[in-house]
Amino acid sequence: MSGVSKGEESGAVTLDLLRKKMEDFAKERDWERFHSPRNLLLALVGEVGELSEIFQWKGEVPKGLPGWEEKERVHLGEELSDVLLYLVRLSDMCGIDLGKAALRKVELNALKYPVGLCKDSSKK
Repeated sequence: MSGVSKGEESGAVTLDLLRKKMEDFAKERDWERFHSPRNLLLALVGEVGELSEIFQWKGEVPKGLPGWEEKERVHLGEELSDVLLYLVRLSDMCGIDLGKAALRKVELNALKYPVGLCKDSSKK
């Protein structure tokens, strides 16, 4: 997969751009035959495990990650990216428009958890 192009540096990165990059990446390596939904899901779970390891012994971590070294932040960004890229690829291989599905889910959650009943409460 190529690096970030000049147009991508300044603009917003879309799910569609990531989907296309992942599709091209797999095609260039002849990996499409390995990218079944099951295999992608298992790879995604493995990456979530790697992401979890970063936080495993840190206790509660405040917003903004104060006190984290730059090396730790870079590593976190890499693992978050792995999770995102596998999720985008999985949704593509399943024929799911992830952006639309996510927006629909936000709308459903707003109905399920109305502000008047849920504000300032973590109860479900």
